[in-house]
Amino acid sequence: MLRTSITAAAAVAALAVLTACGGPVQMGAAATVGSNGISASTLDNEVANLNAAYHASKGRIQYQFPASRAPQQVLSWLLRFRVRDQLAAQHHLTVTAGQGQRALAAVQSQARQNGLTLTQLAVANGLPPDQLPQLGRFQAIETRLVGQLDGGKLPTSQSALQTLSNELSRQQCLAAKSLNIKVNPQYGKLNYTQLAVVPAASMLSAPAGVRASQPAQSAPSC
Repeated sequence: MLRTSITAAAAVAALAVLTACGGPVQMGAAATVGSNGISASTLDNEVANLNAAYHASKGRIQYQFPASRAPQQVLSWLLRFRVRDQLAAQHHLTVTAGQGQRALAAVQSQARQNGLTLTQLAVANGLPPDQLPQLGRFQAIETRLVGQLDGGKLPTSQSALQTLSNELSRQQCLAAKSLNIKVNPQYGKLNYTQLAVVPAASMLSAPAGVRASQPAQSAPSC
C-alpha cells in the first residue's frame, strides 16, 4: 500500500480486516465495511478503469504486482480509503477539498522528480486514476492526524519519528477493527498491518490434524 511515512512527499516512494469471525459477506459484495458494502460490480468497474489506463500507457507503466492480483490491489485501496475516513471521524478531523488537492499536489511533485506522472505512479501501484482525489484526501487526513499526535511539531530524532509512525499504525488498526470489515473469501483476507487484501491460507491441503487444531481467525491486537 501507500506506506504512511510521516510526510505526503515520502509517501510517493512507497506508493509502491482480516475476514472477521462474524457473519458472512453480503450477497454480491466484494467486502463489507460495517453496514455498508463494496459491491463486486463496483470492484469490477474500478479494475476495468485500472486496466484501461495500464493498456493505454503502451508499455510505459509496469504493474508492481502480478496482473492477476489487480482485483486485490484495487480492493485494498478501496478499503484503505474507508478506514482512513473512519480514522478521521474517530479523531474529529475534517479535511477540505483544498487540503486534499494540496496533498495530492505534493505527491505529484515527488512523482515528477522520479520521472513519473501522478497517473503512472497510481496505476503502477494498483490505484485506478479516477480514485486519485481519494488518495489526496487519504494523505491529507494523515497529515492532520500526525499534526494532532505530535502536538504540531514533527520530531527530529529517528526514534521519535518511529514512535510516531507506530502510533499512527496503531490508530489505523483500531479504526479498521471498529469497522468489522469482512472480505469475500474469493479475494482473500485483509491484513491489518498493511491494510492490503492478501491470499487466505488454504486449509484444504493441510493435514487433518492441523486443520482440526487451527483456531478461528480473530482480529489482531492493536
